[in-house]
Amino acid sequence: MGNYTIILCYYVGMEEESVIREKITALANEAIEREVFPGCVVGVVKKNGSRIILPFGKFTYTPDAENVAAETVYDTASLTKSIPTASLALYLIDRGRLRLDEKLITYLPEYRGSYRDEITIAHLLTQTVQFSFNLASVAHLGRQEILEKIFSATLLSVPGSTYHYANATSILLGLIIERIMGVTLDVAAQSVFFGPLGMIHTTFTPSCDVPPTEIVDGRSIQGIVHDESTRALLPLHVGAAGLFASVPDLLQFVFMMLNGGESSGRQFFSRASLKKIYTNPSGISHRFGLGWELGAPWMGKGKSAMIGKTGFTGSMVALDIEKGVGLVHLSNRTFPHRPKTGDAINKVRSEIVAAVFSNT
Repeated sequence: MGNYTIILCYYVGMEEESVIREKITALANEAIEREVFPGCVVGVVKKNGSRIILPFGKFTYTPDAENVAAETVYDTASLTKSIPTASLALYLIDRGRLRLDEKLITYLPEYRGSYRDEITIAHLLTQTVQFSFNLASVAHLGRQEILEKIFSATLLSVPGSTYHYANATSILLGLIIERIMGVTLDVAAQSVFFGPLGMIHTTFTPSCDVPPTEIVDGRSIQGIVHDESTRALLPLHVGAAGLFASVPDLLQFVFMMLNGGESSGRQFFSRASLKKIYTNPSGISHRFGLGWELGAPWMGKGKSAMIGKTGFTGSMVALDIEKGVGLVHLSNRTFPHRPKTGDAINKVRSEIVAAVFSNT
């Protein structure tokens, strides 16, 4: 009877994986045909360690363009806000080197903007600092001028009262992490997460052999961060965007989170901290927990245990802690030119999420 049970469970698992593969393949190929993106990679990981990694399409729509491979590295855009920026902050909080209630100016006294004495680490992690400008509007300025705009910003509401997603918020958090750790953000991420987790293709300084993200003024944006304000701040590697990664690498990170914050005998997050990420006990924002999106429309209904993050270039990470399943989707949906809305990519995201999490 015991052997029969093992064989039956194995068969059910194989059947389940086959269904997921078929659904993902159909959705990805349809999206490529509709030119939502020229190519993508989709990966699924379970708490038991099993993985599915499926590459589709090409780097561009040109017939002789390079084929996408399982380990193709993409510009992950705002995934950077969660991996590694918010994750590094949570890592420091877990080790008593940072607190949610600490003030921004404790680490960045040069901030002279509105509510100088009130902005806390919790506000930065939950994206509840409402800036009066978008960084894209000042991307034409020099690096120091952009930083000065952030440090002297006018805010439109009391910190913590309004959800307002902004690059500047994560840039401030990244700078705080650098002050505490005494190294640049990219070095901190490599030493704390990427190296120990074996994320060998994850970097802030990619080669040119990556899918291009857009053609701007006749120039192909390739091998350099797509986000304009982040690009203007180079060579600083800031917390809002700039991370390039492969699906296998990101699945390593996702598996660690599904596995109670532990991987290969090393504890990266405490279970208590992970619970705070999923439940957001502070109640500061219903849209954004401690560094991750909560209950976003693309996650579907009834996903109370799901967290995730998306990026403008066409990236997505989603985790369901109760099911013990994680999903990564990377693409260059902004090529050759950014769409006017995110409707098409969000439709694909929601469809892939439904295919994976309703079949596990």
